[in-house]
Amino acid sequence: MLSVNIGRAMEFEHTSASHTGIDKRPVDHPVMVTAPGPKHVAGSGLAGDDVCDRRHHGGDDQAVYAYAREDLDTWSAELGRDLPSGCFGENLTTIGLDITNAVVGERWAVGDTLVLQVSDPRIPCRTFAGFLGEAGWVKRFTERSAPGTYLRVITPGPVGAGDAIRVVDRPDHGVTVRVAFRALTVEPALLARLVGVDGLSDEAKRSVARRAPIELDA
Repeated sequence: MLSVNIGRAMEFEHTSASHTGIDKRPVDHPVMVTAPGPKHVAGSGLAGDDVCDRRHHGGDDQAVYAYAREDLDTWSAELGRDLPSGCFGENLTTIGLDITNAVVGERWAVGDTLVLQVSDPRIPCRTFAGFLGEAGWVKRFTERSAPGTYLRVITPGPVGAGDAIRVVDRPDHGVTVRVAFRALTVEPALLARLVGVDGLSDEAKRSVARRAPIELDA
């Protein structure tokens, strides 16, 4: 783990809520991570981390958001600007972990106690685009298909910079974060692969159930 990042609520015009916690900053101490509760009611799984737009963010299936430092570095080179850890709104900036090809539903043991499970890929929104300030950002981010992943909390525990992340269980269905992202955004022909994937959130499963039969019959 390269860094653990939390954000405090700030006023922001590019969001459906009046405030956002997207501006995450690394902290120099361990942070307790727990399952926050249902979406629309609960926010982040990290103590002290603000989630303001609970209609679209937070809750058990989006308790933690992780993004790889390697992917940030690729974007940094392409955009010609420094992208500090946390600037994509991620709680965990990882290093040496291929998040894009993580399998939906796989479990990570983090440090001594914490266990997390890969759930849905992050879908970019106007808050993200407005905060980053890059023209056409949602389209560019979507085309790259390296979205990072949301995680649910299986076993609560502290997390800190330098903690090891180990994959301790991986389903054999082979649906990766990238495949799930492509299916839910620009490549609906892949939706059939998401049917029956238990690691997805209930919200994503409902979307798949609505859309997959249409795509399969088309």
